[in-house]
Parts: sequence; structure tokens; C-alpha cells
Amino acid sequence: MSSHVHLVFRSIDGQKPELLIGDFKRFTSKTIVNTIKENPIESRKEFLLNFFLKEGAKTSNVNQYQFWRHDNKPIELWSNHVINQKINYVHQNPVEAGLVFRAEDYRYSNAIDYSDEKGMLDDIVVFRMFDF
Repeated sequence: MSSHVHLVFRSIDGQKPELLIGDFKRFTSKTIVNTIKENPIESRKEFLLNFFLKEGAKTSNVNQYQFWRHDNKPIELWSNHVINQKINYVHQNPVEAGLVFRAEDYRYSNAIDYSDEKGMLDDIVVFRMFDF
């Protein structure tokens, strides 16, 4: 989505989910800001970098650019049924927003991996519910 991200992940080896989210936000914000800086044809470069600087100045714990909001809306997924429900919701989000007709057509989704095709990223773990 253009204004937010849905992420379904699993914490392993006792890692605290909030620390994983922090690591994710730090890594992606630095990568995105650097990509904007280094892209010679990004027409919104000055606008975006100035916006992120202004947002960073509003917060004491930010050195320079503020890309992500500080709040999150985590939901603990407690059963396979709920996990499957949330993954389907995430996949249908761009369809409901009118960005694509089929979830698999949204470039920044792994819905295509769930339809047995190859998406943009490697090593995607596809959640499958099995009846036993």
C-alpha cells in the first residue's frame, strides 16, 4: 500500500517481536532514504527529504530523517485459522483499495507466491493450512 505496510512474521529463538519490528524499521528507513538520495531521476527527492527531516526534528530520539511512524498496531495471531485470515486480508488490501483487480497483480505483495508463481523476493515462506 502507498501509505502503510502490513507485515505477518514469526519471532523465533525467543526474539522479542517489538525488537524485530524496530530492526525492520531502522533498516528499511535507512535503505529507502539512501535510495531516494542516490536516485538521480527521483523528481520528489527534495520534497521527500525535507519532509522526513522536518518529521525527524519533531522527535528527540531521531538523529535526522523520520520515515516510519513510531506507533504500530501489532496483532498477535493465535491460531492457524487467524493467521490464514490475516494473510488473506493483507493480500486483498490493494484489491479493496482499487489498485489492482487481482491480489497477485500487486507488485509489492507476496500474494503471487501464494498462487504458486514467483514474486519479487527470494525465500518467501508460504503459510499453508493442512487438514489432518
